[in-house]
Amino acid sequence: MRIDSIETFLLEASIQPGFGWSQGWADKRQVGLVKLVTEDGIVGWGEGLNGPSARIVHEEFAHILLGADPMQRNLLWQAMFRLFYNGNVAGGIGGSAISAVDTALWDIAGKASGLPVWALLGGKVRDRIAVYATGLYYTEENLSSGGSVIPQRLLDEARMYVDLGFAGMKTKVGGLPLAQDVRRVAALREVIGPDVFLMADANQAYNATTAIRIGRELAELDVYWFEEPVNAKDVEGYLQVKAALPMAIAGGENLRTRYEFKDFIGRRCVDIVQPDVVMAGGITEMHRVASMANAFGILCNPHVWGSPVMIAASLHVASAVPECPPARTPRPYQQEPVMEFDRTPSPIRQGIAEPFDQTDGFLDVPTGPGLGVEIDEAAVRQLSVDTQRTSK
Repeated sequence: MRIDSIETFLLEASIQPGFGWSQGWADKRQVGLVKLVTEDGIVGWGEGLNGPSARIVHEEFAHILLGADPMQRNLLWQAMFRLFYNGNVAGGIGGSAISAVDTALWDIAGKASGLPVWALLGGKVRDRIAVYATGLYYTEENLSSGGSVIPQRLLDEARMYVDLGFAGMKTKVGGLPLAQDVRRVAALREVIGPDVFLMADANQAYNATTAIRIGRELAELDVYWFEEPVNAKDVEGYLQVKAALPMAIAGGENLRTRYEFKDFIGRRCVDIVQPDVVMAGGITEMHRVASMANAFGILCNPHVWGSPVMIAASLHVASAVPECPPARTPRPYQQEPVMEFDRTPSPIRQGIAEPFDQTDGFLDVPTGPGLGVEIDEAAVRQLSVDTQRTSK
């Protein structure tokens, strides 16, 4: 079995209404996919591309992949990584390109063997993964008023997540003055009550001093974890924040490969590590990171923001991660992984495969061969704004 062709798709879809966070505003959703096809017609899908990383796949990786045995995932991962190693550019777009291809290789391997990815990882230790609702973003009226207006639709959204059975949800901080952000989180806490986990994500908005200042007030509102309080690679900043605050500190979605995770895990910069399968290095590297974190007693809660390809890949890895630590009755948020479940508008997430749907705050782990999702290629092509193909 050999790889015969590589095709990449850059998907884009406008959304209304838009939403904001500390570092930006979204009025469209974008996803980059790679499709690998073997000589005997087996198709593997991966996610994690943008324009530059798609060019890397065709211009740098094609000579490695075309004609290669897709079952040799470790060999191919290392060959792609080696291209960027000496120049120290395996992070950034290089890491994203590796991630997309690696996930597609796992999809092929599962389909060729008739097994789901979790079986190839050694088997699953849970059949379903707890998920929390990611939403509760800034709205136009929220930002334009400087935080003085807390939109009713924000509070209604929070109530909806409770009614749907989510045990936890995540909101944003960092886009408003500190007092207004605290007021906004307080309003959400009042609406959802004391028994629902509430998390706050700053998306790298603060320096350590400011993060500590708002973090102390968030702790009073029983915020369960404080995510990306400082720059994603600021090891000392994370240590400073973690030492000063009583709630869990989370981060890692922007780190690539185990080498960037090494200090964050080894120096215990975070209580919860959040590798992103489309950035960390695909299923291969995300599983390595999760295993490393587990050895240090650090929970691994995958960051997920993309299409059904990414959701499925994350579910497979999360299903194979051991409890942290072992417990007679392991619980989500305590010993079991909890996965992000994006609830913001996305025609891509909802349109290119059967959408994942939670029940009582859990997602079932796919059981079909490979990733276990059937991609609607016609829908992919319809949403694609750029398509490239390279073959033998």
